[in-house]
Amino acid sequence: MPSTADIVIVGGGVVGSSVAYHLREAGCRGRIVVIERDDTYARASSNLAMGGIRQQFTLEANVRMVQYSVDFYRDLDRRAVTDTFHRVNFHQRGYLFLADAACAARLTRRYDAMRSVGAHVEHISSDEIRRRLPDASLDDIEFGVFGPEDGYANPKAVLRAMRKIAEDSGAEYIRGDVRTIHRSNNRLTGVSFGTESIDTPVVVNAAGPFAGQLAGLAGVALPVFPVRQQLFRCDLPRRWEYRFPMVIDPSGLHWRHDDPRVPGQPDRIVLAKTNHDETRGENFTCDDARWPAEFYPSLVRRMPSFAGLTPAEGWAGLYEMTPDHNPIIGTHPDADGLFLANGFSGHGLMMAPATGKAIADLITVGTSRTIDVRDFAFDRFRTGTLLDDDATL
Repeated sequence: MPSTADIVIVGGGVVGSSVAYHLREAGCRGRIVVIERDDTYARASSNLAMGGIRQQFTLEANVRMVQYSVDFYRDLDRRAVTDTFHRVNFHQRGYLFLADAACAARLTRRYDAMRSVGAHVEHISSDEIRRRLPDASLDDIEFGVFGPEDGYANPKAVLRAMRKIAEDSGAEYIRGDVRTIHRSNNRLTGVSFGTESIDTPVVVNAAGPFAGQLAGLAGVALPVFPVRQQLFRCDLPRRWEYRFPMVIDPSGLHWRHDDPRVPGQPDRIVLAKTNHDETRGENFTCDDARWPAEFYPSLVRRMPSFAGLTPAEGWAGLYEMTPDHNPIIGTHPDADGLFLANGFSGHGLMMAPATGKAIADLITVGTSRTIDVRDFAFDRFRTGTLLDDDATL
């Protein structure tokens, strides 16, 4: 016989766990079940992420989402008491976009747009950049756009902490791979996985890159698709004299510090660079050839003192992309009871706390009271009114 739940969340990563936690915070005392197909999280996007958290967007809704999340992450280590190694360590060392002649006009427009919608950003000179990056080569850099409240966290620890606070609040986690979503006419009635079934009137799609496949089980379309993102980690030859912000080079290469978590570990940096021609699909293969061809030349051009660095580790994770590179948050018009928390296009970890809050409000009171997420509604893909945020590309 099937069991019952008030709410089933499919996907137990940072977004699904945030939804579960915020539902409890919103006063939902019924049974909340989170179904996660692999509780080792070996291929979870949040487990394989870079960990960046920035409010530098040109769409006000995106800015507000991350501003909520920044406040949440500042406090997450206190909420989820754990050992030193697994601390979230949200470091507000800033996000620094470097502007050369080719991108200066675009970054100037972006800066003005971000300021107009309430993002906390600064336009800084090359001399100010040099104070933050004293051994960088800046001969081609005209200025920088800096977000002083932005930064990065340990993504694996964020995932662990978000699940912990959700479980501590009373959410129930079950390992399973949902294969069927049941409907009666237009209304969802439950889910099945393996030999088990759960009757429920509410299903939250928090399935990350596989959200489109999950929506298909409910008989509806969802324009979310996986795209590989490549990352490398390098040991530095010594403890660096200063800590790096998240640095975004005009080449598209970006890197941040990866501080030692236990005594004896080396100082490290983590690097990523989006391949805009990457083929859609589930692909976790590490493309080692990109290091000498794309990563290393850009890195050493900007940071000559990094000459000779080689990767200690390389890996690939998945972005969950939408056609306009902005999330889908809200209900699905063709399936009553299906709530969407999807399509963050590389910004899922930085928006996870706000997403949980918004979905919890939508489920419990019918509107998102803290953050206006109406821009992220599914219907924009039917009307053709796609969102335009210059900072999501």
